[in-house]
Amino acid sequence: MSPLIDIKGVKHAYSTADGPLPVLDGLDVTVEEGGFCAVVGPSGCGKSTLTRLVAGLMMPDEGEVWLHGEQVKGPRSTVGMAFQNPVLLEWRTILQNVLLPLEIVPNALKGKAAEDRARFLLSLVGLEGFEDKRPSELSGGMRQRASLCRALVHQPDVLILDEPFGALDAFTREDLWQTMHDVKAKEPFTAILITHDLRESIFLGDQVVVLSGRPARTQYVMNIPRSDKPTLDDLYTSEAADRLAILRQQIEIAQGRTEAEVEG
Repeated sequence: MSPLIDIKGVKHAYSTADGPLPVLDGLDVTVEEGGFCAVVGPSGCGKSTLTRLVAGLMMPDEGEVWLHGEQVKGPRSTVGMAFQNPVLLEWRTILQNVLLPLEIVPNALKGKAAEDRARFLLSLVGLEGFEDKRPSELSGGMRQRASLCRALVHQPDVLILDEPFGALDAFTREDLWQTMHDVKAKEPFTAILITHDLRESIFLGDQVVVLSGRPARTQYVMNIPRSDKPTLDDLYTSEAADRLAILRQQIEIAQGRTEAEVEG
């Protein structure tokens, strides 16, 4: 397998009234083709900034971001994005919302082929029969499923998930974790997931990257063996408990505690 996403020595700072605010400081992340990388770290450490750099929505001050062997120098149509807020347009039906990227992306599917693609994805996430509903007629979890379909409808190489399940209740969130695995089994894409939920990171990710406190560097990388048929029961094994303990320790270190303090 070859790296599809390669982030090399990326530094970035935001301009403020008090001067530059460094957010990323020499960040290195590599995600192999077909991989699912979960990124965790202290609040405000630059996780969302990382996703914008990968999508080409902003450029790093230093360093490089590469996708499929090409340096990112602007917005990429081969990237799909889903956020914590689904941002569905109320005046459009769910089907029309999912079709929206195909009206924008160059050389995208059109007509019946586009509609068939959207209906297939909606069926895949359990929204068959809701195509003609408005967003206000759906629950929060259902709206997030539609948002996921919209992010995937143009068949992106890279799917960026910026805390898409963070605002949902625990039961809906876990249900969507399983849905995400089911979608990944049928849709070829490489994913970066931003999350504050360590259980989410080890259930969805085959790689978990822990960022240090701001300005962020890559502090720790955990590789997780892929399961052919993952279930939520996997989160209650001794292996999962060990992984969570290691990640919690790394987060505490990222928050400023020393290794000796954490181990003590």
